[in-house]
Amino acid sequence: MSALDSLRVVDLTQVLAGPYCTMLLADMGADVCKVERPGGDLIRANPPYVTDPEAEAYGGYFQSINRGKRSLEIDLGSETGRAEFLSLVETADVVVENYRAGTMENFDLGYETLREHNPNLIYSSIRGFGDPRTGETHRQGQPSFDLIAQALGGVMEITGEEDGPPTKVGPGIGDLFTATLNCIGILAAVYYRERTGEGQYVDTAMYDAMISLTERAVYQQSYTDNPPTRQGNSHPTLFPYDAFESADGYVVIAAFSTPHWHALCEAMGRPDLAVDYPTADSRRANRESLRAAILEWTRGHSSAELCEALEGDVPVAPVQNTADIFADPHVHAREMIHEVDQPGAESRVEIAGNPIKMTKTPPKPGRRAPLLDEHRAELLGAGRERASQGAESD
Repeated sequence: MSALDSLRVVDLTQVLAGPYCTMLLADMGADVCKVERPGGDLIRANPPYVTDPEAEAYGGYFQSINRGKRSLEIDLGSETGRAEFLSLVETADVVVENYRAGTMENFDLGYETLREHNPNLIYSSIRGFGDPRTGETHRQGQPSFDLIAQALGGVMEITGEEDGPPTKVGPGIGDLFTATLNCIGILAAVYYRERTGEGQYVDTAMYDAMISLTERAVYQQSYTDNPPTRQGNSHPTLFPYDAFESADGYVVIAAFSTPHWHALCEAMGRPDLAVDYPTADSRRANRESLRAAILEWTRGHSSAELCEALEGDVPVAPVQNTADIFADPHVHAREMIHEVDQPGAESRVEIAGNPIKMTKTPPKPGRRAPLLDEHRAELLGAGRERASQGAESD
């Protein structure tokens, strides 16, 4: 039995935020039906491929975030498609969509309509700027992507080198963090329904999520009345807490506490620094000269040597690329690399595992991502059978 073994999710999402949210639910055991527009999710064709885009059913982008789901191709604009969709809704626990505000209403399939067909339904939306039901603004209806959310939410302003331009965070956190928050909201709504029998609307906006993510900048603005900006890999209130160049790469060192600072100074052969800068305030006030002293030491050693010298006494780590991650036995022991089939390719592929670990009901990334419309017969047949059983019991 999995944690969400009996949860049925109808997934209307595409690209990244919505599919990542429903992937988390699928990993925890939910039965996720991916309802795709005619032609399928926009990112089915996105690279990379193992060998041949012509032979393979989809690329790595789609594979990574749609594992463990079932696919059904539906045209919501047609009468047949609308009827098929409603048959799924009638037996669903959750519907998730990430269209612009008003899109589902244009199909006459908005929350209020679906609730008439399933009064206990939990309806969840992920949008750039939220839904009018939870707070109406002039931005709703505008398109949004990760880049837009990171720019508006302040992430780019505080990311990058001090003398460089605003910089996007590498992973699509505007999508991924929003998706994770939405998943939390769905699970909270499921828990509420278990106690009350009532469904509800769950709404998570990318712009809102980025403001939540930059919580440090928000309180800094409030306390100091100065907008925080970029300062590279350093921290505004902690030192040393930074990346340092080594002889063959970079390491990060977090030695801002006094015991860690003393251990770092000892490893460097500079006990005088521990004596001269005994407090956190004194270290922050002299961060530039102290950073130069640490850098002089780290540049004379490889990343492995630095980690060997500090591990166990000072928080330290090498800056790894994905090849390093694949080679790390810790990653495999934690099951954070997951193998799946790649339709059309001769070899299997690896995607990221699930970081949620549970002792009784551990999440398990499922089978490969589905082919377009692969599960039509079983999904519509199952929907009709459940609807028939419900009518008989009434």
